[in-house]
Amino acid sequence: MADSKVSPTPLLKDELDIVIPTIRNLDFLEMWRPFFQPYHLIIVQDGDPSKTIKVPEGFDYELYNRNDINRILGPKASCISFKDSACRCFGYMVSKKKYIYTIDDDCFVAKDPSGKEINALEQHIKNVLSPSTPFFFNTLYDPYREGADFVRGYPFSLREGVPTAVSHGLWLNIPDYDAPTQLVKPLERNSRYVDAVLTIPKGTLFPMCGMNLAFNRELIGPAMYFGLMGDGQPIGRYDDMWAGWCIKVICDHLGWGVKTGLPYIWHSKASNPFVNLKKEYKGIYWQEELIPFFQAVSLPKECTTVQKCYIELSKQVKAKLGKVDEYFIKLSDAMVTWIEAWDELNPVAGSTAAELTNGPKK
Repeated sequence: MADSKVSPTPLLKDELDIVIPTIRNLDFLEMWRPFFQPYHLIIVQDGDPSKTIKVPEGFDYELYNRNDINRILGPKASCISFKDSACRCFGYMVSKKKYIYTIDDDCFVAKDPSGKEINALEQHIKNVLSPSTPFFFNTLYDPYREGADFVRGYPFSLREGVPTAVSHGLWLNIPDYDAPTQLVKPLERNSRYVDAVLTIPKGTLFPMCGMNLAFNRELIGPAMYFGLMGDGQPIGRYDDMWAGWCIKVICDHLGWGVKTGLPYIWHSKASNPFVNLKKEYKGIYWQEELIPFFQAVSLPKECTTVQKCYIELSKQVKAKLGKVDEYFIKLSDAMVTWIEAWDELNPVAGSTAAELTNGPKK
């Protein structure tokens, strides 16, 4: 049964890093100061590394630019995108915390319908600390929330739920639309505040947006790779989508949950739809083959860790999507490089990277 006593949400200030990709001064942090100041920030500077990014005083942060990424990863830095917000996943890799919250620098504090400022981070923490229910849908949505429970007919054997790996938040004002939708609805704004958190059912994919996203790094971190995007690549704006499809099939396989809904942030500015179309146009038709691929992915029962799942997924990407375009052969190799780099920076006691990816030496 869901607990009727509501305890305050733990702050997790020593267990959570906030990762921000940027090319500009981070003035937007002033608005978030009441909510973000207790936390450690990891800022991943994209673009020209000689440019100085200003961070408001009083924040505890580390900043990495392209030179730092190259120095830390060496040849493996090739797996981190350049001139694309996909570079944020480097921050996931160098973090040493259990949880990550990532936000874009054009996302401001939203207000709920009563006019109260929304502490997005607090709601994400609630989401990741309470279980998910991917195997059976609860028609009152999140049963662990105050004032809700499991409805009549919900199997008691499933009421404990499963660990939550990912909390996907939403946006007021500028919706996360693709370029064709932006072009036909240039003035559309999202003002609908839906007071709900849902577990995305097992077997259902979703479009994951990286601008207001939290996850349990210890559980799903190695699969949160945002792919090869931007400079030198034939595609952009599919970094978070790719990661979302990968994490969802892996969470389904390992029995973990993914939530979407609250919290909302205020997305302040629309990106240029013509620039977006140039970045997205291959993805828009590739995804008609990518989605059936991910819907059909089957991971063998030997894949018991995220790393093993991800390496297996990379092999299937190469074998099946390599026929769609040679880009996917390059991407599958980058997926392996990413896991090798992750394991070098995050060694598991008693295991080598080779054992995690290939199994123990015979």
